[in-house]
Amino acid sequence: MGMQESYGSTVADLNRVLNDFFRTRSGILEAAAGAIAASVRAGGKVLLFGNGGSAAEAQHFAAELVNGMRHTGRPPIPAIALTTDTSSLTAIGNDRGFALIFSRQVEALGRPGDVAVALTTSGTSPNVVEALKTARAKGLVTVGLTGEGGGEVAPLADHLLDVPSRSTPRIQEAHLFILHLLAEELEDRV
Repeated sequence: MGMQESYGSTVADLNRVLNDFFRTRSGILEAAAGAIAASVRAGGKVLLFGNGGSAAEAQHFAAELVNGMRHTGRPPIPAIALTTDTSSLTAIGNDRGFALIFSRQVEALGRPGDVAVALTTSGTSPNVVEALKTARAKGLVTVGLTGEGGGEVAPLADHLLDVPSRSTPRIQEAHLFILHLLAEELEDRV
């Protein structure tokens, strides 16, 4: 099989995943956008976290919200990627354990009504799960972007955006697409 056929298969698979997501979960995406917009309009902020590629996507989404994606002249939307403070990450990881690197930051920075956005392809990352438990206990709105079914994140997410796939690359590609749509929607609503 040549590269063109391989790419074609990958593109077809991603299209299927995205079409399945929007056919079955567009209402949840709309509700998540509404909840985030309501929080920000009320003075809340968005806290984002994930590991590896999901950490990069959390940072990317935070940058889109703070800087602006389409409308750079609009006021910034307060968003913090909890993956960017290396001093906090390493201190918490060293002193308390890796499973608490995000939950400790949610405990310190989160306020009732803020939004916690968790990204995890598996839905089982212990540090993401712990952060969502802390967010729930503190009264934050919780949004989970996961792979199919949501794993342990599912019962902790007020808005579960689980991509109907078990392929990590397709899930991450879909997450980025979903985050871009959310950023565009928030720019129009806030």
